[in-house]
Amino acid sequence: MSVVEKISIFIFLLQGVYCTQFKVSLPEKIEALSGSCVIINCTFEIEKQYDQYLTESDATGLWLKDGMNQNGNQVFNSRNPKPGHFNGKLTGKLHEKDCTTIFYDVSSNHNGKYYLRIMSGEDLKYTYKQSFSTIDVIESPHKPRVQLYVAQDQEEVLEGSSVSLRCSAETLCSSPPATLTWSSTPRIPLSESSRLQELISDLNFTATHREHGVTFTCTITYQLQDKNKTAQDSITVHVQYSPKNTAVSVAPSSSVLEGSSVTLICSSDANPAVNYTWSRESEGQLEQLQTGDTLTFNRTDPTHRGWYHCTAQNQHGAQNSSVKLDIQYAPQISTSSSCSRTDVTVCFCEADGNPSPELEWHLSGRPVTNSSNTFISEERLSSTGLRSSITLHQSLTHTSTLQCVSNNTRGTARKLFHLVFITENAPGFNMYALLIGIAVGALFMAILWVTTLLYKWFCRSQRGDKAGLIQTDGADSVDSKRDSWSSCRLETLLPSTGPTRHTEAGTTVQLRTNMVPKTHQ
Repeated sequence: MSVVEKISIFIFLLQGVYCTQFKVSLPEKIEALSGSCVIINCTFEIEKQYDQYLTESDATGLWLKDGMNQNGNQVFNSRNPKPGHFNGKLTGKLHEKDCTTIFYDVSSNHNGKYYLRIMSGEDLKYTYKQSFSTIDVIESPHKPRVQLYVAQDQEEVLEGSSVSLRCSAETLCSSPPATLTWSSTPRIPLSESSRLQELISDLNFTATHREHGVTFTCTITYQLQDKNKTAQDSITVHVQYSPKNTAVSVAPSSSVLEGSSVTLICSSDANPAVNYTWSRESEGQLEQLQTGDTLTFNRTDPTHRGWYHCTAQNQHGAQNSSVKLDIQYAPQISTSSSCSRTDVTVCFCEADGNPSPELEWHLSGRPVTNSSNTFISEERLSSTGLRSSITLHQSLTHTSTLQCVSNNTRGTARKLFHLVFITENAPGFNMYALLIGIAVGALFMAILWVTTLLYKWFCRSQRGDKAGLIQTDGADSVDSKRDSWSSCRLETLLPSTGPTRHTEAGTTVQLRTNMVPKTHQ
């Protein structure tokens, strides 16, 4: 390195030591909340030769607003406040070159540019003209900022994941300091951690379906003398979760009358939305019906009765809910209901209805109950079916009607059984006479049958006789298959020969008109 270069470097360093200039460090812009306070963070430098005059006892700081005239623009004097000056305090230590100042009771009058002037004794008096701070007074605080942090780095969070909400706010001067608070809509318990000195508050929780759709609000509050001023920011959390609280409702009711309309409605709480599938129990198996949140029967019948299941499903899981549909109808008596008789008469009657029906027996219009001559039993076939049987031991002298009557709250059904009973010991009745009468009747019928057979044989043997029905022409038009018994009967009833009659079919029929035969000449 040459001698000239060394001399140049030495002179530059010497200037740094002995030629320190006047300069001040100020924020270019400061926002202040009306009614609160404002802080001007400030440090300054002076030329080295004036350091000896900057003493703690003599140093004074002045603030000039919107100009540099010491008298006309002065609004603050750290040692000698004057009427009309701003209420404030120089909190820094001037002898340590710290000029930080706070103004209280800020209003719109504090808007403007501020210049620093330093005085200490008679030898140090300097106004910093190159740098200034601009104070901007606002009526309402800035809202804080709320951010969501999740492990998946996305706004949609899964149930069970950890969630962190952070609220941060710009610091403004206030006494007492501003505070951050959390709230939620709908309201849920919150546990927060705060670092108020930095105006940062964190809200941490494990996501559940209860947090889905909840709006979290962070509020910053400034406590001022006349009133509080607040600002807030909100965020709505969206949690993805499997179906919850799946339920089936029925309109108008799960118990309806046969023939009416009924709608089953399925609902579920889930995110994202679920798909609904309907099924019903059929012979121990689940029969798939349809999809959608409703299942409607426009006209119900007893076959619609049973358990119906709704399945709600999304990509995170599935959940079921069931309902029993009860179709009510009037009793119906089975056509298989009948009677049988041996030594006694036994009748049975089966009925089906909903609500479950009752069965009664009526004999000749009167209710029948268990007695020494009658025995009634019942058997439950199903929740809607009932079978009753009656055994009759007594005998009646006349024709009687036995009636099965079934009823429930929806109606009544009846079935008649016609019975004929013969009493063994009825007055004036002789069993032996009855038996003889039956035997005589049977013998008469046998004789009649034999006589008929003989007569038919006789008539057939007389077919060659000219008497009776004579076919003179057109014989082929007469039914050749006419019963010979009929022909014989005609000849017997019409023994005389009469005039000839021509029929429409062209057949000539000669009728015998005389009942007494004549002697031929």
